[in-house]
Amino acid sequence: MQNGRNVQDLLGFRERQGSDMGSDVLTERAWGSTSTSDPSSTRTTNASDATLPDPTPIIPYWSAKRHLTCGNPAPRSSSARLFAWRGSAPGKLKTANAALVLCLNIDTNPCSALECWALEAIGSNLQHQFEGLSLKIPYKPILDPSYEDLRRFSKDETPTPSGELWCFNRNYTQYIPVSLMEVQTWLGSPGVYIWDCSAAGHLLTNFITFAERRDQDAFTTRGGYADGMQPYMNSLQLAACAAHEQLPTCPELPADVFTSCLTSPIDIALRYFIMTHHLPNNITPDMVMQLPGDLKDRRTPLGELNWIFTAITDTIAWTTFPRDVFTRLYRSDLLIASLFRNFLLAERIMKNYHCTPHTHPPLPATNTHQLWAAWDLALDTCLRQLPELLTKTPGASSSPPSPVTGTGARSGHIGQRGSSGAPNTEKPYQYIPSRFFTDQLTAFEVWISRGGSALTKRGPLSLPLQNGGDRCDTPDVVNGTTAPDADLVPRKPPDQLPIVLQVLLSQPHRLRALILLSQFVDLGPWAVNLVLTIGIFPYISKLLQAAGQDLRPVLIFIWARILAVDPSVQVDLYNTGGFKYFANVLATQEDNELPNSSEHKAMCAFILSAVARDFYNGQMACWRERVFDACSERLEEGDFLLRQWSALCIAQIWDSNDEVKVYGVDRGIQDKLILMLSDDSPEVRSAVLYALSTFMGAAGGKGQGGAGTGTQYQLEERIHFRMEVAVATGATLAVRDDASPMVRKELLVLISCLVREWRGHFVVCAWMYWEEDRRWRAGEPHTHSHHAEEEVTAQALGEWLDGFGDDEGSREENRVLLSSFFTIFVVLMELTIDPYHEVATLAQTVMDYIFALLIASPFAKLNLVPPLPVDHKPAGTNGVHSRVSSAQGSPLIQHPPSPSLSRPSNTLRRTSSFANTLRHLAGGIPFPSSDDARAPPSPYASPYSRPPTPSRDKERERDLTSPPISPTVGTANFLPSHVMEALVEEDMVRLRARRRGGAHGRRSAGSGLGHAGGSAGGGLNSPCESTFSMDSNVSNVPLGCGTGNGLRDVLPLKSSFFAWCCEYFTEPQMRQTEADEPGSVQYNYQVWRQQRNEQVITETQKQAIVAESSRWDRPVANLHVNSHPLCMAMHAYDPHLVIANDNDMISVWDWTQRKRLNYFCNGNPKGTSITSLHIINQDVGGIIMTGAADGIVRLYRNYDPTLNQGPLQMVSSFRALHELVQVRRGSGLVLDWKQSGGTLLIGGDSRIIRVWDAHTETQVLDLDTNCESPVTSITSDQGSSSTFIVGFADGLVKVFDRRLEEEDAIVRSYHDHHSWVQNVKYHPRISGQFLSASLAGEVRLWDLRGSDTAAQAWDLHHAGLSTFDVHSQTGVFATTSALAPANFRHQRLMVHSVSDSSPLSTLNLPTGLSTYPPRPPSPYIPRHTSFAFHPMEMLYAVGQPDGSVKITGCKLT
Repeated sequence: MQNGRNVQDLLGFRERQGSDMGSDVLTERAWGSTSTSDPSSTRTTNASDATLPDPTPIIPYWSAKRHLTCGNPAPRSSSARLFAWRGSAPGKLKTANAALVLCLNIDTNPCSALECWALEAIGSNLQHQFEGLSLKIPYKPILDPSYEDLRRFSKDETPTPSGELWCFNRNYTQYIPVSLMEVQTWLGSPGVYIWDCSAAGHLLTNFITFAERRDQDAFTTRGGYADGMQPYMNSLQLAACAAHEQLPTCPELPADVFTSCLTSPIDIALRYFIMTHHLPNNITPDMVMQLPGDLKDRRTPLGELNWIFTAITDTIAWTTFPRDVFTRLYRSDLLIASLFRNFLLAERIMKNYHCTPHTHPPLPATNTHQLWAAWDLALDTCLRQLPELLTKTPGASSSPPSPVTGTGARSGHIGQRGSSGAPNTEKPYQYIPSRFFTDQLTAFEVWISRGGSALTKRGPLSLPLQNGGDRCDTPDVVNGTTAPDADLVPRKPPDQLPIVLQVLLSQPHRLRALILLSQFVDLGPWAVNLVLTIGIFPYISKLLQAAGQDLRPVLIFIWARILAVDPSVQVDLYNTGGFKYFANVLATQEDNELPNSSEHKAMCAFILSAVARDFYNGQMACWRERVFDACSERLEEGDFLLRQWSALCIAQIWDSNDEVKVYGVDRGIQDKLILMLSDDSPEVRSAVLYALSTFMGAAGGKGQGGAGTGTQYQLEERIHFRMEVAVATGATLAVRDDASPMVRKELLVLISCLVREWRGHFVVCAWMYWEEDRRWRAGEPHTHSHHAEEEVTAQALGEWLDGFGDDEGSREENRVLLSSFFTIFVVLMELTIDPYHEVATLAQTVMDYIFALLIASPFAKLNLVPPLPVDHKPAGTNGVHSRVSSAQGSPLIQHPPSPSLSRPSNTLRRTSSFANTLRHLAGGIPFPSSDDARAPPSPYASPYSRPPTPSRDKERERDLTSPPISPTVGTANFLPSHVMEALVEEDMVRLRARRRGGAHGRRSAGSGLGHAGGSAGGGLNSPCESTFSMDSNVSNVPLGCGTGNGLRDVLPLKSSFFAWCCEYFTEPQMRQTEADEPGSVQYNYQVWRQQRNEQVITETQKQAIVAESSRWDRPVANLHVNSHPLCMAMHAYDPHLVIANDNDMISVWDWTQRKRLNYFCNGNPKGTSITSLHIINQDVGGIIMTGAADGIVRLYRNYDPTLNQGPLQMVSSFRALHELVQVRRGSGLVLDWKQSGGTLLIGGDSRIIRVWDAHTETQVLDLDTNCESPVTSITSDQGSSSTFIVGFADGLVKVFDRRLEEEDAIVRSYHDHHSWVQNVKYHPRISGQFLSASLAGEVRLWDLRGSDTAAQAWDLHHAGLSTFDVHSQTGVFATTSALAPANFRHQRLMVHSVSDSSPLSTLNLPTGLSTYPPRPPSPYIPRHTSFAFHPMEMLYAVGQPDGSVKITGCKLT
């Protein structure tokens, strides 16, 4: 099992003595930071983190994320949309100016002792209070205004129920009513209204009524408001009380207590605290009013209280209000945020005086929130230090404060002290800061470390729904993996999240807060979105300007998470210059300056790639900061993740950017990338191909792509041409045989770029391939009478090359270039029949594009591209098996077009994919083929297909059934060489147009250069009778052919690899995955498996000793599989038996329950067979590995539906052998799997044995067999030995050592056998010995340390041997007799001990046959029956021709 690292290890911090930071929050990377291989190849185990026994650290091969997704990002459903955190319009508000309008009627008697008598002083003081909220906004006091003054601003004492205000006339002689409708007209929308008067609810409700009426009229009559104006309902209102309530008249509080709470919350809070709490005897209310400090200085008591108050009110709002309301009120404007924060205090105080403040939009009640208790505690803790602060602080005075002269509490009233005459000689009192923030951080840490990542069912303890709707804020994919239960969602976030934001303002707490914040965002995209909604973005942006080295790791981690969830912040990083922070880290050469340097530099490369993606300014900024050069240097680092993201960053910087591409070519970056295609990591190889694809014109972002490598104005035209071809050819040859489907997918994207830009060359290659294919299918003999027709392609090629005159250099250059195109074309044809369906579909898309161009090309006028039936067999091909899909409609695999059998490797590979493509182009008209009934309907639909019409159907059918048209027959006045010349010249004209069109700089992303071309040389008439080819970006260019004019442009292909890689930074890194988390269902299951496996091993070790001398005839189970079982494999620990039959179907059985669990098609072509069958990763579950005679290895997971792990899935497939040799009697594909080393040995109908590494998914070694006969069996030692043993069809047995050079790899050869070696197996108990058996019935025991003669021999079946196997745990082997005409109704089975000459058991098994079968069911398997020992238990299974499978065991007692 994989354990994560401690968070301090990831971020680079060591735990300090006495630190209260938790150490039990773990971090996880899927592989070690110094690994250069498969992410699944390295696991780290920390025993101190485990509370339960860890499962055995067995490496599960082909189980990494890339195998489960093939580089495709997880789909996000509509419910996965995250909440917009920027406060976009109409919710976004910015306060421009403010008016303070007072109508006080000063002739009345005051009801409050604190009310001020001077009107001007009141107005000035009120302005001063509001300026304490925001100094950037101009405030204008308007005191006792007249009606005319009120037309601009309005505030009154007591409104009427009908929503009228009353003000004086200009002479102050009478009151004039003013309707709220007029106020709305004067002020416009939106606005913020504070109604501080009795019965203020009348104003609020009537304002809403008038606003709704206005908005409805505007939308009805004018269809809405003009730009820049918002509906009146968007205005904000704060009312002091309801319509039926009066303002409080408490003498201890100001008369305008509502306004005082909004503008001077700390002053009023202290007053209210004095009134409602008993203070210690030595603290008086007058002392409280002298609390020292500055509101803006958090180090002082007053400033700290203000800081705590802001954090608490923010948190109350966050935990109570809907998300959109919180963002609108608290994260859009500083003044509005302050008012609504302070409103919470007003609500708490005034409700105790029978006043209920109201707002619009309406807000839930918060006066009883539990955090008010924390506020009271903070006040109490602070006030208890007050006597010492006042007596020991210089300048403090114990004299009572002067009478209040302003309305309410003045800003700065608290803390204003007079100066005493006598100096204070005592030592100043050191204020003890509050533990509020420390305690809140501890609570936040406890939430994270004690199940913060756990999922729960929807309810009060789960993540709240968006704004009270029916959708949760979390995506369906949680933490990068699909949740096992769809109804499970993340837990409710901790209440302390807004407090953590406030703590970032404090230098002492900042590092701890950032570490905790990084652990929180590590929980998934939903956590990142919550943090952004809280408002962390401005703070985290400013921290990039901090010079502290200790913040670097955690800031890099958090920013990587933010950009992975919301790439739009790239603009913010560019505008603020924050990207330079990460550019400097990436360019740092000293690794000791940054802990876990490689990992953090990889994150920086990701961040910078996100800044450059689809953003020209970001690309150029990164280029100017030398990010491109830094990434180039990091391509050679040891950490695969850094190499991967360095390549991806290069890809995004030069995507559709001609200037950077020129810069890269000047420094040979493309050549450096091609050399990296041999990297050990499939992710790195895919990233390199992605970078080369964007270099060649693929879109790295949202654009369409195109335009090749850009202008490359520094290169000559032909050099530019050769460079593009060299890049594509080098990449194709490097990874064409890669075992990773993800890598092959990216190769197709790269090839599609070349096809789009040089389509004319590919049309020529397609025509040449078609001509060769046509002659091969027609079976034309190579005689002199057909010489002219056979050499039509060679003649055309020669005439085309003659057009270059006597310039041998040009002739050779063009011949080599065309050969390179043809090589890529042949590889593309091979990929159309790739065993992995997604790869095959992409290749068919590219090939359809080429074939559509071919059909529309002038070659069609020469009658050189007639469609031919695919089942037309050439003469002289007896014994060659046709390859048409044998699928009967598999529930698992949508099979790619079926391949035809390959001829020897020095000729062109034959495939029916061309005919399949033409079938798509013909609109679905079937080609006549006797095997079409077996082929499943293809899920691939050509983008160039059209619906058939009856008249076209009949005409096309006549064409399809007519004999091939001779290429010499035609009415055109031009030759194939002329068409070649026109197509090639058209490509060059397109290149010239591209170089001219992009000479002025960057080309916009997604712009393509269309189908520009050039005129045919020699004054030739236009072969396709076209004059121009319209291009979307370039002016009309005269062409010779107009190739692709009007054709739907689907190239270049679009890659999703970058988006898939970005998912890495949305997955957990600081904690264990669910499967590794102690107590989880997956973890408990693996612990149970480990304990069960250990118990099986212990029991079988005891049984193995007894089994060597016991009978092996105990019946266990009988199965009937309804087919001929050819290959069988038994699971070592689960009761599973996997059977491959003669119809290429695979069935999985639970032999204890006699129940079939699964049944699916392997997908190999008709005429081939499954010749090898293994179960790998048996310790942790199992993956079925099959090898078929077509040279392809396929792997399947989730074959046991009882485990509810999902549907059956092909995790990978690849062509393990290309060089299949046609022999009269072949063995197909023979493979041996070594679990301990992840090594796959492949042999069969080939002259080589290929060694594949499952870690890297690459071929490691090719060893020549030095034998003309096919390989029939391979076995390797399951230990650490590098030797393996190979049996051949001619009876040879050879021992190979992979450590030696290829010519010295064969270390021993044995010649005792004279017929087909059926199997070779190592001795299970004695090292250095192995057994072999041949079809002649001979069994031999060999000693590698002895002579070349057998140490022991058995001649068991004189009529021939059918199967042979050795038990892997005990010294027992078994053989079955071959079926003969004289004895085919029964088969003799013998179980022998290696140490005894007499058999332990002999059984005569009925075959169920009524007649003798003249030949085996498979031409690759020279037997009629199958046999397999159980890997652990003392059992074996025998499959008979009638479909019966008998499982028999050893009698141990």
